[in-house]
Amino acid sequence: MFFSYFGKYILLLKAVFRKPEKFSLYWKEITKEMVYIGIGSLALISIISVFVGAVMTLQIAFQLVSDFIPKTIVGSVNRDSAILELSPTICALVLAGKIGSSISSEIGTMRVTEQIDALEIMGINAPGYLILPKIIAGVTMIPILVYISIFLALFGGYAGGVLSGVVSASDYIEGITTDFIPYTMAVAGVKAFVFGFIITSVASYQGFFVNGGALEVGKAGTKTVVISCIAILSADYIITELML
Repeated sequence: MFFSYFGKYILLLKAVFRKPEKFSLYWKEITKEMVYIGIGSLALISIISVFVGAVMTLQIAFQLVSDFIPKTIVGSVNRDSAILELSPTICALVLAGKIGSSISSEIGTMRVTEQIDALEIMGINAPGYLILPKIIAGVTMIPILVYISIFLALFGGYAGGVLSGVVSASDYIEGITTDFIPYTMAVAGVKAFVFGFIITSVASYQGFFVNGGALEVGKAGTKTVVISCIAILSADYIITELML
């Protein structure tokens, strides 16, 4: 069964990346999806990132109770954790629930109401027109959201550490600036790109092959979140193993 579903997924992607009929029409859809995925998710990602950064600072400071460990290590550990794991993975898991279920429900509703059949009758490449703009928007905007999340997580760590008194402002800033490796930002970017592709493509696949009515559309949204989360965590391990 797995290979059957995977084969349908690959064939759908092949149809998605077929040459579009009219670039201007696709560009309009791409910009609309960018606004929805990027700007529509910015507030949620910002709130989560700030609080995750603050909590991480408190937890790291709680663990480092030895007088032999400098307080600057709090900032450096928080920085590397946010860049390499927390921001890319947590953002992806949150967006899998927010964006993935929405995309699946949207396309699934079009399937059960026969709108997709109408597009195909008119000679339009339905997978390309419906799915390609979502994938392009996902792989473009989700990395941007992840980089914003990294900055806000570091800011949240600064605010949480200073306000609670567990680390001074100078020690935290010295920690996040000392021995910084720019390559880690590239790793975060690759993860975000792959996660964006997984979220949008899996959601589109689940919605595109819905059979039945409203109940099946809801089930497809649930399956989208579950499968996307498992795929994101698996891809996270593979990318980490290959790049670090």
